[in-house]
Amino acid sequence: MSLPQVDSTTSVSTLGPVRQTYSGTAEFPPMARAYRDVQQVVRETGLLQRTPIFYSLVGAALLLAFAGCVAGFLLLGDSWFQLLIAAALGILFTQVAFLAHEAAHRQILSSGPANFRLARVLGGIVGMSYSWWDSKHTRHHGNPNQVGKDPDIDVDTISFLETDAAASRGLVRLITRKQGWLFFPLLTLEGINLHYLGYRHLLSRKPVKGRWTELSIITARLALVIVPVFLMLPLGMAFAFLGVQLAVFGVYMGASFAPNHKGMPIIAPDARLDFFSKQVRTSRNITGGWWATWLMGGLNHQVEHHLFPNMSRLHLSKARGIVRDYCAANGVPYTETSIGRSYAIVIEYLNRVGLAARDPFDCPAAAQLRRA
Repeated sequence: MSLPQVDSTTSVSTLGPVRQTYSGTAEFPPMARAYRDVQQVVRETGLLQRTPIFYSLVGAALLLAFAGCVAGFLLLGDSWFQLLIAAALGILFTQVAFLAHEAAHRQILSSGPANFRLARVLGGIVGMSYSWWDSKHTRHHGNPNQVGKDPDIDVDTISFLETDAAASRGLVRLITRKQGWLFFPLLTLEGINLHYLGYRHLLSRKPVKGRWTELSIITARLALVIVPVFLMLPLGMAFAFLGVQLAVFGVYMGASFAPNHKGMPIIAPDARLDFFSKQVRTSRNITGGWWATWLMGGLNHQVEHHLFPNMSRLHLSKARGIVRDYCAANGVPYTETSIGRSYAIVIEYLNRVGLAARDPFDCPAAAQLRRA
């Protein structure tokens, strides 16, 4: 089966910040069969097949890189150059998190249970709770950018909705007013936040599948990272080492996930959209080719990932052409932009949302009137 062909000059949307809120289905063309049509072509092209050799090579490369970090740590000894090792570990742990994400989506191994076990182990190596993340991420994939259904737009210091910004109080309100500019600095704390949320989830009273397995892996991982650092480095350098590692991990994670949906259309709680329109219209791709795919663990192809979450990272770029042509032929906005532009969009969007946290009279003109 072939999709409708389009002229090679068809433009692709590179939208900036979007203020749309979809409240119903009237704005959308009938796309009930869109996903089925695209999925059939993707399946016939063989893009849903597993790529075990590719993931074996990725895993081997990461193991080699970790071994290099350990060797470098032992050789450098009491030296501030150890902070370079800390930064490298922050990058490597993020790459492992990408693999955990792919395993949770059943992209790596042949069976679901095997993938889930792998995701639990990889998540523990990173220091995150797989069970906490899986529940959150599953809800996000089902309802991206939909108010009340997507946990990724729930307020967590940063407000992604104007209603949340307006309701903020105290220190959070002060942050919210300038949250676009503060977003990347705040990401330096995201590594600590992810560890904290995982432990809080695992130590809660509610039922948690694999609780003790995850607690054991995460605790052992923390011991393997923290104990050698404090045994071999001076106290101040040891804290600096952990700070750099966590900061790099947090910024890298946030910088990889933030461009995907922030600043894209928000869907009202009661809106009912077809699967294809919902996933494509709320997702943003990042251009750049193979280096962007490696840098972001395949998250640069966010549109295709949301349409085919169990597709290997290796096949996403090929699926992009199929999905892009289908969207162009059927009038569905397909958004992609450069990584730098995407960060500018995120900052602008968050700053605009943050305006709701400001005093309505907090402006120069109002201040002059009050003084008069």
